[in-house]
Amino acid sequence: MTALTLFDLVIRSMRKNIKHYYLYFFALIFSVVLYFVFATLQHDPSVIARSGGSMGSAFKAAGILLLFIAGIFVVYANAIFLKRRSREIGLYQLIGLTKGAVARLLIIENTLLSAGALAIGIGVGILVSRLFLLLLMKLVGFDGFIEMTFSTEAVVQTVFVFLAIIVLTSIQMVVAVYRNTLLGLFNADKTGEHPKKPKAFMSGILAIIGMALIAFGYWLSGRMLNELLFVNMLVVLASTILGTYLLFRVTISWLFYQIRKRKQGHLGLYNSLSLAPIMHRMKGNANSLTIITVLSAMTLAMLAGAYSLYYSTEKETRLIYPVDFLFIPTGGSTGEAEAKQFTDELQRQDIAYQYSPIETLQLDGEFEENSVNKLLNSRFWVSVVNEKQLQEAGVDIEIPDAQSAYYYGASTYWLMKSTEVPVNFKLYAPHDGLDISIVKIGEGNVLNPPSGGSQLVVKEELYEEIKEFSSDETIDSQIMMAYGVNLKDKKDLVKASDIFMEMTDNNRARFDYYSNYLASMQSNGLLIFISGFLGLVFLVSTGSILYFKQMTEAEQERSSYATLRQLGFTVQDIMGGIVRKQMFVFGVPLLIGLLHSIFAMKAASFIFMSDITLPASIAMGIYALIYLVFAFLTVGYYRKTVKAAL
Repeated sequence: MTALTLFDLVIRSMRKNIKHYYLYFFALIFSVVLYFVFATLQHDPSVIARSGGSMGSAFKAAGILLLFIAGIFVVYANAIFLKRRSREIGLYQLIGLTKGAVARLLIIENTLLSAGALAIGIGVGILVSRLFLLLLMKLVGFDGFIEMTFSTEAVVQTVFVFLAIIVLTSIQMVVAVYRNTLLGLFNADKTGEHPKKPKAFMSGILAIIGMALIAFGYWLSGRMLNELLFVNMLVVLASTILGTYLLFRVTISWLFYQIRKRKQGHLGLYNSLSLAPIMHRMKGNANSLTIITVLSAMTLAMLAGAYSLYYSTEKETRLIYPVDFLFIPTGGSTGEAEAKQFTDELQRQDIAYQYSPIETLQLDGEFEENSVNKLLNSRFWVSVVNEKQLQEAGVDIEIPDAQSAYYYGASTYWLMKSTEVPVNFKLYAPHDGLDISIVKIGEGNVLNPPSGGSQLVVKEELYEEIKEFSSDETIDSQIMMAYGVNLKDKKDLVKASDIFMEMTDNNRARFDYYSNYLASMQSNGLLIFISGFLGLVFLVSTGSILYFKQMTEAEQERSSYATLRQLGFTVQDIMGGIVRKQMFVFGVPLLIGLLHSIFAMKAASFIFMSDITLPASIAMGIYALIYLVFAFLTVGYYRKTVKAAL
């Protein structure tokens, strides 16, 4: 019989463990593919030319975050596999291999596995990069032909960063081999927890504190909009994380103990296979379940927020830019000549439009103290607009009386939308105050920026009164004329926008709807592209980690399943308890994560002017469905283990 070389042992070990590694191998390939795609898009000339370099910078930042997620996943999964293979590592030492030889064996195996994933991932990445580029360009609203070139820089960058991960996991393996004794390696898979009787008073107090912290975080998330916004965000995050940890570490353990106590220790088959294993490992799993729950909530909120922004891009842009094209005084020009040049060209190309000069009065003002959000208590700049001129411009608006006003402001609507009306507002023109009653808080603007910001729409007679109320010395500087052009058929927007672009300098700020809509589409499309794939990587990583942990537990409990089969219990009987266990392991972090993300989105809803319920629900639903796939894979692995136990 020929002696086995170290490489022969590596090959045999990989063959033996391939059934345990396939999901890890897939997740690693998936991470390599996405990182390579991001690196390719970062260096692709067409992407850089299309975005002026902004997309390349975004993909570079996303690649770093992706690498961080993938690195944590690989290290965590590797730790699980090392613990799972502790007996195998002990056997190698028992048959005469030195710790150095065992470490080299594991490093060679890890290098071959990682190199294979790296090679396959780069190969797949090269094949799908163009598909991802087309998807990105579709999301950002570009339908032209895109030519993609092979990026050597992307290949080198991907190889370099994943080699760093291989080195990191190799060091982890060396430490694991040299730190553990032979006895410790053989007993590592037998280590478990025996649930101790919790101290009733202390456990009850901590359980209540945990629930109270989560409830407080939820409550504060709806009351964050004040001068302590940043502090409030930190408090919400800290209270939610600590409350979630206490929920898993104390509250659930205490509830399970009470259930077992009520049943006087007679749990029955289903509870013995579900409740008891969870109780035994709750202390060790509290950290991982808390991290997975909180990060799932953050990922869900990120995905839901990105999709909501993309979903509502058109409506949100229209709320900020209600006028199709707006011309204002710039660079010594009044804007009227540019407006006439533009409308003349529209006439030549048979594009129907409505032209409207609108006068605005620029003044300082402030709300009555304690009547609105404290962030708006100081004086700020406001544009006073004549209702009659807006009606002539095609705006459907009617102020109820001569002493009332409607308040509009896309940039401040998030602070004002919960304000109860009527509310008093004082105008300073420029020194004395004039009181006005605001009877409606409007959504969005009535004029495009820079006439945007805060706008007061009043009846013509009140507008003239305010104008007279202003100082004669400063009135000319306080009046700004804007010239609005609205197309009668919005299908002509693209054609009219091309005319507008040719007339305006590329370095000049544009105050039209369509160009700003395209810019928003680019930024929001890029955001949903990056957040979507980062979310997928996180989802695959956390789902895989839960799968690996349950796979290890299934192997540890194999002897118990064999005993139950010998006693006459069927596979279906045993699986009933196992399914209950998986409903907790996968379902509870998912449900709590969903609940956390709902309140997180509620707290962040101030950045949206439109309803985000539908897009947020769709994003969360897709996330939950993909997450549950791992639960079904885990149940399937348990079923195979139970069938093979007899």
